[in-house]
Amino acid sequence: MSNILELKNINKIYGTTVKTQVLYDINLGFKEGSFNSIIGQSGSGKSTLMNIMGTLDTPTSGDVVVDGVITSGMRASQLASYRNRSIGFVFQFHYLLPEFTALENVLMPYRIGHKTVPKETTDRAKELMKLVGLEKVMNNNATQMSGGQQQRTAIARALLNQPKMILADEPTGNLDSLSTGTIYDLLRDINERFGTTFIIITHDRKIAEKADRIIEITDGRINMDLMKNN
Repeated sequence: MSNILELKNINKIYGTTVKTQVLYDINLGFKEGSFNSIIGQSGSGKSTLMNIMGTLDTPTSGDVVVDGVITSGMRASQLASYRNRSIGFVFQFHYLLPEFTALENVLMPYRIGHKTVPKETTDRAKELMKLVGLEKVMNNNATQMSGGQQQRTAIARALLNQPKMILADEPTGNLDSLSTGTIYDLLRDINERFGTTFIIITHDRKIAEKADRIIEITDGRINMDLMKNN
């Protein structure tokens, strides 16, 4: 199985006069359809790494290769379009728009690049709402849902454009233990059903250990890269 994402000699330095290096010579490859976790304490560099993997930030040196495409040569507009089409994001904070319904929030990634939404796309959004167990509240505004429901809406939104890869940054960080288990089981189901690659960034070792591969980042370096036997 080929790599959906490759990081080659990634370094990240912030500042010009006073320089702070956050990542040191990171080399990682992620197989298509795999389920991975990246763990590290606050300040370890894991969120910076996720932003670089998702092309939201650029490395100071090194290459990011997404589905065979080297992203460093792409213009900002090309990169934004490619990112919207190829990568789904789930964050600790769901970033739903409160003035819109859950269904309208799920449709936002499509609306970014299109003036109108065809029926088949709306039907797909409704199917995704059903998949995440929210068909009964899809017409509720975001403010009329629980934290767990809002995060499940964010997951459906990340799936709308059928990305090959989803990056999840502390996706259960604001949830109670019951909702955390529900969200994790949902991500696993999506991974198995659609073959979507998952990379979950977390500081919660219990969540990380449920993945098939655990990568630990310490002070900007890979401290552990463990593939579990299934």
